[in-house]
Amino acid sequence: MKVSLAPSILSADPTALGQAVRLVEEMGADLVHVDIMDGHYVPNLTFGPSLVTALKKKTSLPIDVHLMVSQPAQMVPLFLRAGADWISFHLEASTHVHGDLYRVKDAGKKAGLALNPGTPIHLLSDILPDLDFVLLMCVNPGWGSQSFLPFCRDKIRRMSRWLRGQRLDIPIAVDGGVNAENIEDLVRDGVDVLVIGSAIFNSPDPREAFLKMKQAAGRGKKS
Repeated sequence: MKVSLAPSILSADPTALGQAVRLVEEMGADLVHVDIMDGHYVPNLTFGPSLVTALKKKTSLPIDVHLMVSQPAQMVPLFLRAGADWISFHLEASTHVHGDLYRVKDAGKKAGLALNPGTPIHLLSDILPDLDFVLLMCVNPGWGSQSFLPFCRDKIRRMSRWLRGQRLDIPIAVDGGVNAENIEDLVRDGVDVLVIGSAIFNSPDPREAFLKMKQAAGRGKKS
């Protein structure tokens, strides 16, 4: 499976999001990751559906929407109408996980579940074959620029072994603390989609930072 890079615009200059998206598209990004926070499930507030609508006019890349919200059933239809291509929400936040997933899948879009660092992977057992991807959080959600939680590497490896054992070709995405120092190891552990925010956009040279991480991801895939 190809390793994909999904720059998170949460860490980009909020006054120049279009420019940030164009930059990473030129550099070879595979997705644009958009973190949606509602001030309830997490304390922070970020973007709404109108941003996704605007981004669809600025890029041909798929828009990957990560819903950190307390009521995904209410939010999913809004972001589908806005043009999201991938939508994930948190297992802990959904009252009817199967129903919320199939609102996304029935619209022809990719549906995923996000797991917080302390949420065990076995809770996915009954829904795993229905997922288009799994998003493993490696920081506690709500804020950018946090450090990667080291114990998550074992969780990634266990998730990868489980999927292989079930013969399921489901991408593992990782969000939180991904940087040039750990990206190669994460790919070796089994990560397929790398969400990268501050390591790109808080760098003095985002272009150079992105290319460095793309090269590191390639090395990890070859190992």
